[in-house]
Amino acid sequence: MNPISPRVFATGRPACAFAVARLVGASALAVACLCGTPVLAQSPGAAPAAAAPVQPALANALPADKAAQAMSTLGSAGGVSAGAANPYGLRVAWGQGDVVTRTTLILLALMSLLSWYVIVSKLLEQRRQAAQAQSARTAFASADSLQKGATALGKESPFRYLVDSAMDALRKYESLAGQVEVGAWLSQDIVRNVSTLQMRMQSGLSILATVGSTAPFVGLFGTVWGIYNALITIGSTGQASIDKVAGPVGEALIMTALGLAVAVPAVLGYNWLVRRNRLALHSAKGFGSDLHTLFLIEIETSRRSAGKTSI
Repeated sequence: MNPISPRVFATGRPACAFAVARLVGASALAVACLCGTPVLAQSPGAAPAAAAPVQPALANALPADKAAQAMSTLGSAGGVSAGAANPYGLRVAWGQGDVVTRTTLILLALMSLLSWYVIVSKLLEQRRQAAQAQSARTAFASADSLQKGATALGKESPFRYLVDSAMDALRKYESLAGQVEVGAWLSQDIVRNVSTLQMRMQSGLSILATVGSTAPFVGLFGTVWGIYNALITIGSTGQASIDKVAGPVGEALIMTALGLAVAVPAVLGYNWLVRRNRLALHSAKGFGSDLHTLFLIEIETSRRSAGKTSI
């Protein structure tokens, strides 16, 4: 192997460096072509056209929150105005309804007023009767005789009526000449008066039962009539669009809701008042039993005192 001359070595170093430089330049150009943006592929006139919509988009994107808030405000205002001008409400149903529709509405209103009047009046009556029962027990517990206990009661008290009726029955018993036992005679009178009191307590409850059982059917009649009007509207116009049938169908739904609104309080009030009447009747029966016992005790005491006097 011949040794490399100094001239060849000296001339080889510049050639090698030049080759390396060309290789690095080609690599950089390839990387730039692959990773760079294709600016040269776009025409000079396309760049302004593409950039033109960007500025309005950015300008519109800036007040986006304010625009959304304004749209929501307008939407809520529109909803309020639409709700205020509802064309299918109860007032419109009354104004556009026929004779049958108005008669049904008036009947449901009267049934509702009557049921609420009965509920309130019977509740006040039961409270007054409960207070009278408490005062009757207190009066007879502290009285020395039946006459004093009866005098302590008010004249409008039903328990005062029980005591007075039992005293009248005891006076009539003296004319029977012992044909009937005095205990049975007094018991019959007290039971009869308690039954009369029970009938007075149950008066008016039949109205609640009637309203609770018939009001849904009255509302159902209004529903059927509203659907009938809707079918007539469809047949006369030849169109089954929602704006043609919304009014009659709305009236039908209103009648159904009103029928249920009248019936449900009547049924609940009836059950509640019947339960309270049972408690009041139990109190009246207890008072009648105690009154019967007090009468027998007073009769026996009077007989013993009369026997001692005769002796």
